[in-house]
Amino acid sequence: MDLRIFTEPQQGATYDTLLTVAKATEDLGFDAFFRSDHYLRMGSSDGLPGPTDAWITLAGLARETKRIRLGTLMTAGTFRLPGVLAIQVAQVDQMSGGRVELGLGAGWFEEEHRAYGIPFPKEKFARLEEQLAIVTGLWATEEGKTFTFEGKHYQLTDSPALPKPAQGKVPVLIGGHGAQRTPRLAARYADEFNIPFASLEDSERQFGRVRAAAEEAGRRGGDLVYSSALVACVGKDDAEVARRAAAIGREVDELKANGLAGSPAEVVDKIGRYEAIGASRIYLQCLDLTDLDHLELISSQVQSQLS
Repeated sequence: MDLRIFTEPQQGATYDTLLTVAKATEDLGFDAFFRSDHYLRMGSSDGLPGPTDAWITLAGLARETKRIRLGTLMTAGTFRLPGVLAIQVAQVDQMSGGRVELGLGAGWFEEEHRAYGIPFPKEKFARLEEQLAIVTGLWATEEGKTFTFEGKHYQLTDSPALPKPAQGKVPVLIGGHGAQRTPRLAARYADEFNIPFASLEDSERQFGRVRAAAEEAGRRGGDLVYSSALVACVGKDDAEVARRAAAIGREVDELKANGLAGSPAEVVDKIGRYEAIGASRIYLQCLDLTDLDHLELISSQVQSQLS
């Protein structure tokens, strides 16, 4: 079971804060540092000092870390043209020595689009499908050849399809709760399927849909990595769990029901239940980025038991 740290910087974080968390992620033996791709805070947070851009952040971290994987859950398809995104991700992959993964989604938070003047199209899923075809097609095009794409939403003509990532293939993550189109898209383009903030029952059902779609598309269901993203709130005792829950504005009972909360033993047990339904990777949503002791506790008393 891989444990990855997943951050939500739109809630309020500087690049220096993210760098500190990423270095702790690396030093404490976690597999990867991932971040959301949002420009506007959610809920009651003031969002200060303001948003940071996902791929600018990852470019900086690529040069200041050595081992951990780096990526997004999920890059918003509405934020970037697919040809430009392919260049950005390939460049950051080169800067990291081949440690980047691309989570790509349709984009959903209409309010942040209005706040920053970003178009919010109605046909987001159809655009996402073309974006995935373009990004993966550009990377797969042999050097010296060109890439052309004629879609409803995007057209590329004789692109040199450069630069190339350092990896032979950048892993692509697709995720979500959709019952039909999402599994089909994952079956065609994904190396990993992620379901965020879902119960065991809903996760097992969605993993089954993706496996079935993969087999229908001529792949083995086991060819994909299956992962979950869950909020983390771990404490040595009840008082520490309650303190950490209060710090992120959540209730302990709700976190235990919907996330990974409680003592290390409780969290290890629940992770085991996600593993039993097919998850081999967990993204730990860590909302208090100043609480590095939280990461140390998870590393020493949760991750150590899983390995």
